Amino acid sequence: MRTDRTPKIVGTVWGLLILNTLGSAGAKTIVPLPRSLIQMVTMGALVTAFALALLVNLRVRLRPSAYLFLLTLLLVMSVISSSHLESGFGALFRCFRLALFVGTLWLLSRWWDGGTTFVRHHIRMYLAVLGTVAAGLIASPGAALPDLYGGRLVGALWPLTPPQIGQYAAVIIGLTLLLLLDRRTDGKSAAMVIVPSLVLLALTHTRTATLGLLLGLALAIGSLMLTSGAARRFFTWAVAIAAVAAVGFASALQTWFLRGQSQENFSSLTGRAKVWHALLVAPRTTSEYLFGAGLGDKSFDGLPIDNSWLAVYNEQGVTGVGLVAAFLVVLGGVALLRPPSLSRACAIFLISYCAIASYTEAGLGDASPYLLHLAVAASLLATPAPVTPLPVPEVPRRRRVPRWAQKTEVG
Repeated sequence: MRTDRTPKIVGTVWGLLILNTLGSAGAKTIVPLPRSLIQMVTMGALVTAFALALLVNLRVRLRPSAYLFLLTLLLVMSVISSSHLESGFGALFRCFRLALFVGTLWLLSRWWDGGTTFVRHHIRMYLAVLGTVAAGLIASPGAALPDLYGGRLVGALWPLTPPQIGQYAAVIIGLTLLLLLDRRTDGKSAAMVIVPSLVLLALTHTRTATLGLLLGLALAIGSLMLTSGAARRFFTWAVAIAAVAAVGFASALQTWFLRGQSQENFSSLTGRAKVWHALLVAPRTTSEYLFGAGLGDKSFDGLPIDNSWLAVYNEQGVTGVGLVAAFLVVLGGVALLRPPSLSRACAIFLISYCAIASYTEAGLGDASPYLLHLAVAASLLATPAPVTPLPVPEVPRRRRVPRWAQKTEVG
C-alpha cells in the first residue's frame, strides 16, 4: 500500500494553472470583460496555485526531473535577457510569472509517479473550459461565430481564440481515446468527452490542432500495437475510414481545410511567413543573438510571431532555443526507452502534439498550455516512487527470568 497518495487539492492546483494559461486576449465576449480584470484573475490563480502547492508540500519534497531542470535553466536565461529591459518592465513581470509557474510544477513533482492522475486532471479541467465555450455558443451563436474570425468558433463567455479552443479539444480527445483503448474508462464516459470536443474542434477550423491530433494519435497508438489488440483493431478501422473519407468527402475536406483562403494566403501560412522573414533578417547584437531581447508578448513589430522556435529565438536567443530543443529531445528519448504502456502512449501523444503545434503556435518558452502538456508527459514518464511500508509497532521483548528465580521457596 502506498502511503503518499495524491491529495485532492493537487487537482485544484492544476486547474488554477490551466486558468492562468488561458490568457486575456481573444474575441469579444457577450458580457464585456475588462482586460485588467481578466489579468488580475489569471495572475491571482497562479499565486493561489503556488500557495496551495506549498501548503500541501510544506516539507518541499521534490522529484528529480530533467524537464523541470531544463525549464529552470530557461527561466534563468529569461531573467538574464529581460534584465536589460529592452522589452520594458513587463519582461521582468513575465519572468516573475514564469518563476511562480515553474516553482508550482516543482512542488507538484512530488506526486509524479508514472500514473495517469495528471492526465485525468488535464482532461477534467480542459473539458470544463470547453463547457464554457459550448455554453457561449448556445447562448449567443453570433458572438461565438463572429465574422471577424471568419465564422470560426471563439469563446463568447471567456475570450478564447479558435486556435486555443482547437488545441484544448484536440488534447483531451487524444488522451480520452488512449484511456478508452486501454480500458481505463468506459465507452459512455469517453463518448461524452470525445463527441462534443470533436464538434467544437470542427467549428474552430484549426488545421494545426487537427494535424497534431491525427499525427500524435498515430504515433501513440503505433507505440501500443505490439502489445494491445484494441490498438491494432482501432488503427485498422481508422485507416479504412480515413481512406473512405478521403475519397468520398475530398471536396468538403478541402473546403474545410482551406477555410476560404486563396492559394497565396495559404502558402504564406496566413501571413506568418512574412513576419518570420522580417524577424530573421532583423539586425541583432551578439547579446540579443545569444540571450534574446527578454520575455515579451510573442510579437514582432506589432504582429504575432505564431512560431514557438522563432518566439524563443526573439526573446531568449539561440541559448533558449537550445534549451527548448533539449527538453523536447529528453522527453522524447525517455518515452522511446520506456516499455509499451498507456503512460508511454499518452506521453508520446502530448510530446508529438507540442512538437507539431510549435511550428504555427508560440508558447514553448513561457508559461503556457504547451508547458503544461509537457509537464503531464513528464509525470507519465517518471519512475514510480518506492513503496513506503506502513510502520509496524515494536513488540516489547519479554525480560528473561533466570531459572533459579522461577522456583518458589517453601519455608
